[in-house]
Amino acid sequence: MATLKITLTKSLIGQKPVNVKTARALGLTKIGKTVEQKDNPAIRGMLQRVRHMVKVEEVQ
Repeated sequence: MATLKITLTKSLIGQKPVNVKTARALGLTKIGKTVEQKDNPAIRGMLQRVRHMVKVEEVQ
């Protein structure tokens, strides 16, 4: 199973509360913070909601 490297690129200030909570659930708290998550449908759905604030890379 692949791993996704997720980086927060935009501030959470001024975003809708549901998007802020989704970013926090992914482990993203500050701009530039990078986390690794396993690639599964739940994570993909969360990324779809915050796609305008994150950069995603696939890691083997």
